[in-house]
Amino acid sequence: MPVSVRVIPCLDVTDGRVVKGVNFENLRDMGDPVDLARAYYEQGADEITFLDVTATVDARATMYATVTATAEQVFIPLTVGGGVRSAEDVARLLASGADKVGVNSAAIARPALVGEIADRFGAQVLVLSLDVKRSDRMPSGFVVTTHGGRTETDVDAAAWAVEAIERGAGELLVNSIDADGTKKGFDLELVRMMRDLSSVPVIASGGAGAIEDFAPAVAAGADAVLAASVFHSGELNVGDVKRALATEGISVR
Repeated sequence: MPVSVRVIPCLDVTDGRVVKGVNFENLRDMGDPVDLARAYYEQGADEITFLDVTATVDARATMYATVTATAEQVFIPLTVGGGVRSAEDVARLLASGADKVGVNSAAIARPALVGEIADRFGAQVLVLSLDVKRSDRMPSGFVVTTHGGRTETDVDAAAWAVEAIERGAGELLVNSIDADGTKKGFDLELVRMMRDLSSVPVIASGGAGAIEDFAPAVAAGADAVLAASVFHSGELNVGDVKRALATEGISVR
């Protein structure tokens, strides 16, 4: 059991606005990232994750000005991902106010990037973002996807997680594309698999729809639970989730 479970709202951002869809499709506008980040900070969020979900697809850099504006409003760790292709990108994001940086597509294309970032900035800065789908083609039953879940790779999710940790990844952000936005609960089988193989913290993402969904993810091995649409819509409050976890005997910050 983790010493203290983190509750992390996720801001999926494109064109300067927070969006949310189902299975990464049919994205809807959910508001201003700076306003939402400030609200979640005030609700007691332990961290904020900011993902520029179309940066890789559009072959552009993350929106640094938005990152800076967000960082100025929250005094908790801010993880930023999307469009990160080099250690220099990481340096610029850290200078813009990020505390940690998520990598996905570029690291799969060139795994050495993981080590380059970890060696320069430390493993604590590097979050490996895994957008994962179920697949009978893979030994683990899960395949890694890139470009915001749009492109399936030939990479087994379990094998890639192990390799990335060995190269220096300090945390795994494990997002189920199948569960994403469905509000049917986290993919507990996926969380358990990642917990069993991982020597670093595991963040469960994808599928949260009710306050009862969070404790099972922690029981399955998640060190942190991440959600987006249920917070953006106001269906759930960060503080409510933390209180519900505490009621289940789970330590929260």
